[in-house]
Amino acid sequence: MTPRHATRAALLLAATLTLAACAPAVQPPDDPAPPAESAHGDFDGARELAEPALHLATVDGAGVVTHVDLIDGSSETLAEIDPVDELIGDGRFLFGVRDGSVSVIDSGVWTWSHGDHFHYYEAPSRVVGEIVGEGIATVVANDHGVGLRFADEAVLLDQKALGEARIVETFRVAADGVQGTVVPLSSGAAMTATAPDGTSVIEVVTAGGEPHSTQACTGAGGSITTTVGVVIGCADSALLSVGGSLDEWERIPAPADALLPTDFEGRKGRPRVAGLADDGALWMLDTRAREWLRHDIGEPIVRAAAIDDTEGRMVLLASTGDVLILQDGAIVARTTPLVTASLATPELALGISFVVDQQRVYLNGPAENTVWEIAPADGARISRTFDAQHPPLHLAGTGR
Repeated sequence: MTPRHATRAALLLAATLTLAACAPAVQPPDDPAPPAESAHGDFDGARELAEPALHLATVDGAGVVTHVDLIDGSSETLAEIDPVDELIGDGRFLFGVRDGSVSVIDSGVWTWSHGDHFHYYEAPSRVVGEIVGEGIATVVANDHGVGLRFADEAVLLDQKALGEARIVETFRVAADGVQGTVVPLSSGAAMTATAPDGTSVIEVVTAGGEPHSTQACTGAGGSITTTVGVVIGCADSALLSVGGSLDEWERIPAPADALLPTDFEGRKGRPRVAGLADDGALWMLDTRAREWLRHDIGEPIVRAAAIDDTEGRMVLLASTGDVLILQDGAIVARTTPLVTASLATPELALGISFVVDQQRVYLNGPAENTVWEIAPADGARISRTFDAQHPPLHLAGTGR
């Protein structure tokens, strides 16, 4: 990508998304856990910015990756890759997942936290390469690295090498064939595995893939990183690796043996995250307080993410396509139905995502050819819409 400020006029002329309404102020994530040292901006070609270069990335059915600048609404084609089934982002890198391979794209924009202040960087964007394996991989990308779980192999990538446009596998080891995840830690990873008695467990391994320890985790699911540490969802609890340590594990048990979510969504760098249990219950997990809070709102919800602002808001997607704002356990605002057509088509519904910032929430509508910017603190007002020429099948945020 050409430096953003130098090419603003050209990007506006070449825009493939049309901006409606005015641009809000954008802010960086707050209260984040300091990431691994390899994530710093000291790369050849990187330059420091005075403000975060917040963007949205979308992928269409042909594999065209579009990058939208949230400051001015301009857009450009970031990359053209093979079509994907899923898009994963960590704030800088994008991972396009399909059967048999994962494409890695460096968006060229990111935020670096020093705990009490931030640095913002921009560098040329590029397709880093592909990781090949059997089946459709699960990808977990956090501040410590990138873990991939193929059908029969577990892979951990060197994050610093990705910033240098190199794919370096810290380890690639055989997996037991059960669908699972590889969760990067500060000096290794946590992998889902099956114990000799048939129960699911978390196997903690070193950076070289050597066994280190084992943690019980019935029904192990997804993972998210908060300012407190790395979370892995289990059916009856959440496992918390404090600071991403291999050794400092805590268990946050379910209240009264409730069924818990095993996948979570939330704003980057915040302690509270949200998830939906298999029985439809909505939960907030506070990793700082080490507690769960259940919300019953009286209607089916298909997605939930914690905004975790000063009011503790959550953003929800109802099965009718409305976006709801939850505060203090009550619905305080809702939009009109936005993604009804997308939800009615199962393969499109899988790609609907929230991207959550401090003041704005973004939602993609693949069938509606639209990305909405929503102001959760202002009555769920639609502050901008981006009308896409190419269906935004998948959505991720960059520059965060």
